[in-house]
Amino acid sequence: MRFLLCWLALGVLVSAADKPNVLFLLSDDHSYPYLSCYGDANVRTPVLDKLAGEGIKFRRFFTSAPQCVPSRAAYLSGRSPVAARITRFSSPLPRDVVTFPEVLKQEAGYYVGVVGRSYHLDGSGKGDEGLGKFLADGGYKTFPERFDVVQGGSDKEAVEQSAAFLEGRPKDKPFCLWVNFSDPHHAWTAPVSYRPDPASLKLPAHVPDLPAVREQYADYCAEVNRVDETVGKVLALLDRLGLAKDTLVVFAGDNGQALPHGKGSLYDPGCNVPFVVRWPGVVKAGSETDALAANIDVVPTLLAATEAPAPKNEIDGVSFLSVLKSGQPTSRDSFAYYYGDRLEAVRKGKWKLHLPHAYRSYVDMIPAELDGYPAKTHQRQIGFSLYDLEKDPGEKEDLAADQPELVKELQALAESERKRLDAGKRPVGRL
Repeated sequence: MRFLLCWLALGVLVSAADKPNVLFLLSDDHSYPYLSCYGDANVRTPVLDKLAGEGIKFRRFFTSAPQCVPSRAAYLSGRSPVAARITRFSSPLPRDVVTFPEVLKQEAGYYVGVVGRSYHLDGSGKGDEGLGKFLADGGYKTFPERFDVVQGGSDKEAVEQSAAFLEGRPKDKPFCLWVNFSDPHHAWTAPVSYRPDPASLKLPAHVPDLPAVREQYADYCAEVNRVDETVGKVLALLDRLGLAKDTLVVFAGDNGQALPHGKGSLYDPGCNVPFVVRWPGVVKAGSETDALAANIDVVPTLLAATEAPAPKNEIDGVSFLSVLKSGQPTSRDSFAYYYGDRLEAVRKGKWKLHLPHAYRSYVDMIPAELDGYPAKTHQRQIGFSLYDLEKDPGEKEDLAADQPELVKELQALAESERKRLDAGKRPVGRL
């Protein structure tokens, strides 16, 4: 009997070891290419550069919306923000929308948790304070057994909470830990030691070279530099506990930054984010890819990587596991961009079509009333506008008049996506 019990216990440990742990690190308002490993000379990110050097970095990774809450819902559920019925900053995650950590917990035996800044899906719309009150009031009971551990807090507390989670985890189970950082979201409060000299910055081509803009960029880069250091502290926990070689690590941004053509618009800086994966023994170190991928693709990819079953509800994402394992291109060749419950742009290959809509612009910015906050925005309008993103990544040269057939093709793609969007809208008053 003792031999049988030992054999069974060994079987559990072997089974757990066969499944990679998952550590998902999410920064807030972090645009591509704001890591020095992507060629950005404005920031100093040695930790994330090393992580990319040990794994793969994606150049064309997009979030479905340029806003925190809808984007995080898509990351967790594999559904578009509209299909997940999360289109506002204060929306609670519907009970019937399944997240990948809970699939890992319920179907694959993982120990799962979320720590750090509020993951924004509690319905409060008030960040860390909102999550704390929501949990204290028992509100999380409306999402039964989604995670084993849920803790909100600052970036410093996220490191402490990560340590507690990893040190206290059941040793006979693989783990999945979702760590949320506040940086580089405003208010921009990083100490001056993290801040580059504004005069030395190399501004992107689409950004006006004005003194106020340089000051804003310097503040933003300081926050990126600080989150790099914070990420290093979490990764050091894996090393100290001997978990690094068995852990699939993802680092990503939730959406673009609040700077010109950034968060709040469907220009690419609002949705194109850094995305890095390290998976020892599987992902080729130092690789990179131009494969088109999106936050809705994370769920099917991670579930395939852990050999967990798909969620019971429909998902919109496409697995890019083949990209991770062999560098093969993903099967995704098109992508839809949302703002709120509106489809406002579509992409196919190198072509992107903006549909007519109003958007928030930081061009000709109005100075903010409080230091450390981004400048105020203007409302602008855009009509049907077509861009070749390979030749014109700044989306300056509208080619719609020269490519009428291509515009029609992308309009048809948008119409097909819009039908799915309308079918997935949440009835009023329903969670």
